[in-house]
Amino acid sequence: MYIDSHCHLDKLKLDEFDGSIAKVIEQAKQAGVQQMLCIGVTLDDFPVMRELVKDFPEVAMSCGVHPLYIAKHPLEQQQLREFVAMDEVVAVGETGLDYFYDSESKPTQQTSFAYHIELANEFKKPLIIHTRDAREDTLGLLRDGHAERCGGVLHCFTESYEMAKQAIDDLDFYISISGIASFRNATELRDVVKRLPLDKLLIETDSPWLAPVPHRGKQNQPAYVADVAKCVADIKGLTLAEVAAATTANFFRLFNRVEPVAG
Repeated sequence: MYIDSHCHLDKLKLDEFDGSIAKVIEQAKQAGVQQMLCIGVTLDDFPVMRELVKDFPEVAMSCGVHPLYIAKHPLEQQQLREFVAMDEVVAVGETGLDYFYDSESKPTQQTSFAYHIELANEFKKPLIIHTRDAREDTLGLLRDGHAERCGGVLHCFTESYEMAKQAIDDLDFYISISGIASFRNATELRDVVKRLPLDKLLIETDSPWLAPVPHRGKQNQPAYVADVAKCVADIKGLTLAEVAAATTANFFRLFNRVEPVAG
């Protein structure tokens, strides 16, 4: 059994699934995916996302403002606080820093990120972190905000082993691996995955983007997290069952408000 620890179900093009989110979830379950965490990226989108998945106990939710959206979707602190306080919201984010695609809005990104960390600690909910080309500032803000108190995950990880090790050792964070690890040009990332401890790894699709081999060129979906698990198993020389069991246990350890779905 697998868990897709990071997907964007509200961004999927449902025409490939007969217009039905239920079919997406059913295909995931048939592939052995027992639970999914649907990630919010703007406050405007959150109510729509919530309505889409509210009838599916297999789907948990997070709420936050992605660093690449913050310029066009200014953070409304009170609105974020109200959403994060909801029982069905199990994590804060997607938040973090991205200097690769947007180096102009660094101060705005940093202010937003710091507030997400503050809320995560207040409500005792883990952080979902996006970080790209911002290693020192990401770790610095997490340390300054005492993010070790709420915990969290560096999602869709593509940074250095040194950054991952600091996040694990200093903050007790988890590292989530996506289909990027299966890409032909991802040699350095595979070396990082090989060195990381299994008890600190999660797996994800980040669907509808970044479909893993052998689905390159297709729209990604939660069912494909099984292929990410296989990739991790191959890299680390483990069985698929070992990776599935460990990443599932890690997910429930981190998101301790989420209970496994029976059946």
